[in-house]
Amino acid sequence: MKNRFLIVLFFQCLLLSAQQQEASPAYTLGTDVFYGSILLHNTDISHLIRSHPSGLILAFNRETYGEQAWHSTFNYPDVGYSFIYQDMRNSVLGENYGLYAHYNFYLLNRALQFRVGQGIAYNTNPYDREENFRNNAYGTAFMSSTYLMLNYRKMRLLGTLGVKAGLSLVHYSNANVKAPNTSTNTIAFNAGLVYDLDAEGKREYKITEPGETDRDMAYNLAFSTGINESDVIGSGQFPFYIFTVSAEKRLGRVSSVQLGTDIFFSNFLKKLIRFQSTSFPELQVDPDTDYKRVGIFAGHELYINRMSIVTQLGYYLYYPFDFEGRVYNRVGLKRYFGDRYYATLSLKSHAAKAEAVELGFGIRI
Repeated sequence: MKNRFLIVLFFQCLLLSAQQQEASPAYTLGTDVFYGSILLHNTDISHLIRSHPSGLILAFNRETYGEQAWHSTFNYPDVGYSFIYQDMRNSVLGENYGLYAHYNFYLLNRALQFRVGQGIAYNTNPYDREENFRNNAYGTAFMSSTYLMLNYRKMRLLGTLGVKAGLSLVHYSNANVKAPNTSTNTIAFNAGLVYDLDAEGKREYKITEPGETDRDMAYNLAFSTGINESDVIGSGQFPFYIFTVSAEKRLGRVSSVQLGTDIFFSNFLKKLIRFQSTSFPELQVDPDTDYKRVGIFAGHELYINRMSIVTQLGYYLYYPFDFEGRVYNRVGLKRYFGDRYYATLSLKSHAAKAEAVELGFGIRI
């Protein structure tokens, strides 16, 4: 279990490091304290919301100035790493420690900063059947974590020291790698300081012209895998396999649209089908029901240098067993190795209900 989540973190760092091939002339350090509330996204965690969590966010940012074409396309974002400590203010939930790779994007003459970070968090008090059975939010000590920040900042207010304040959203989930996995979302007010390591504070941005974009149709073959568990605690973790075929049309330098089909071999459904057929006869589940599913999807891909952000919305055409509904969605990251090969890390969900973290590999033909 621990090794699997360390692989996820390594993959995130690999994606970010792909953007940092040239030295940058300036770096910044940031620190924020935050105080907020856990959102009641599911009534099953209502017994866990007893106080207001607080914490600390530390960040190391590398600025971009146009050494590569994508820098100017996205208004010269920062790339960096961050750490979050969060006290859930509830002994059942414990404390969380997270490491992240992140991007900072800018608006309003770089006064408004939007950050998106992805990484791995460690929880000090996960679910335990005997010692902590009330923690149905975190089924494992290591979890995937995503956070968003929207800050107004004022740089170099006092020498190289600036200030910032805004709102943050921090999400923790193990994506049903192991039950339970109700997860938590914390929305918080944050305020802090930003220290500019560039003593002179001079910024000279340049525009690097991109190369020609191939707008012909392309076709993709991909395979994804991982492990997950149904919501029945103790039902066991099982591997899953997904085969994907898709066609894509490039719309421009930074985006494309996709149409494709997925074939799902989700072995945890075998156990769930047998369980429901014997334990809940009123559901009228046939124990020989096929566990496989076939879906079609439409998607969009946003390109950031060798990395891209993928969003997809799908519908099961072949759906013999009812599990969370026919509509599914997927959000993920893709890292290209040359023009043809890529690796993916994505989260498949049914609305807000996560089913699996998918690690995949593909080829463009």
